[in-house]
Amino acid sequence: MGRRKKGNPVHGWVILDKPLGMGSTQAVAKVRHIFQAQKAGHAGTLDPMATGILAIALGEATKTVPFAMDADKTYRFTARWGEARDSDDAEGAVTATTQSRPSEAEIEAMLPRFTGTLSQVPPAYSAVRVGGERAYDLARDGEAVALEPRQVEVYKARLLNAVQDSAEFEILCGKGTYVRSWVRDLALALGTLGHVSALRRTSLGGWEEKDAVPLDTLTPFMHSPAAFAYLKPLSTALDGIPALAVGSPDTVRLRQGNPILIRANLFAKLRAIPDGELQGLTVFLTEENGSPVALAEIAEGELRPFRVFNFSTNG
Repeated sequence: MGRRKKGNPVHGWVILDKPLGMGSTQAVAKVRHIFQAQKAGHAGTLDPMATGILAIALGEATKTVPFAMDADKTYRFTARWGEARDSDDAEGAVTATTQSRPSEAEIEAMLPRFTGTLSQVPPAYSAVRVGGERAYDLARDGEAVALEPRQVEVYKARLLNAVQDSAEFEILCGKGTYVRSWVRDLALALGTLGHVSALRRTSLGGWEEKDAVPLDTLTPFMHSPAAFAYLKPLSTALDGIPALAVGSPDTVRLRQGNPILIRANLFAKLRAIPDGELQGLTVFLTEENGSPVALAEIAEGELRPFRVFNFSTNG
């Protein structure tokens, strides 16, 4: 018999408004402690100098983290011109300076080149793995870090404000986009140097700033049932995935990790899913009362579970 996990079987999402100066791992630990949860994780790191939406998964919601990480994100941030830094943000050491400053018109004219599909080299101080090591660990040890460019998507980019030494922007981007790299590359294209001096994540998938709770609001509810008012169902990370209710016998099989046949009654429900193409489609399966059962893939006339939700007292 396995050891009982410490904490309680708490399941759901906490959309935290992460404060300035706190790392993501530290923020997750604090939220986990407030809820006395057995298990916790997060969907997308925010650096200590960044604020805004940090989506924290508790319990079985951790099984939906990959879907939240794949979601689009909105960032509002300030680029400071004239200095390059080794981390591409205000926390790093200055590596070069210039007196060149872009005008507002020059910035506006350059933005179309920095939207769409971009080839982007992540910052040296990033969580990208190099030979099994995190790039930021190698950089902190003084090693030269050579990272490969990757394709990222920036769907929208707009200039909010511009003064001589800095400019404020907002971008909507896809998974894997680094704002620090975007600013670094934009500055170089403008004939100057730049780094991020302030950064805030204002949306993640369907979660927006209005959904986020400050840590100062949660902390007084330490180990209190009142904290659960800020716990969102794990299904909120799956808004873009079709949901399908299944009956009790099928629920038992699915919870054991076994596939079920798509019989006529289920097929009729699946036919109602937009876009028509069912083969390979991921479906969120629930009980008739809406309780989560599993995430499954449609393959060869079956629903094959690949993430089964277990709400037992041992998590």
